[in-house]
Amino acid sequence: MKKSLTALALATLLAVPAVTFAASKNPLSVHVLNQQTGLPAAEVEVMLEQKQGESWKVLNTANTNQQGRIDALWPAKPFEAGDYRVIFKTGHYFTAHQQQSFFPEIPVEFHITNTTTTYHIPLLLSQYGYSTYRGS
Repeated sequence: MKKSLTALALATLLAVPAVTFAASKNPLSVHVLNQQTGLPAAEVEVMLEQKQGESWKVLNTANTNQQGRIDALWPAKPFEAGDYRVIFKTGHYFTAHQQQSFFPEIPVEFHITNTTTTYHIPLLLSQYGYSTYRGS
């Protein structure tokens, strides 16, 4: 019995770093900042889609955390080249903050060719407009 518990404890200790490593290696993250307040935009729904022919397939959805980030937007599948888009559902965010916005959704389309790097999609948001910039 003691050997079984020791083996189970060892297996658990070895599995935790593997899970942490896998999560930290997610190749796609986003960050949303509210330009009007200078604060991170928490609870913004974000959808990742992949272009397939003439249509889009949803791969993942998540909400930004209290720092306005989603550190791991790529789903648990191999990272592959192709055409993608991230849709920031900003209308819900502004409604929750009792503000009107001209942009209920902000789609950002991109093409991945290098599957050995990580990509970061930041969004600077205000109720009157937005901007994105490239970074790594």
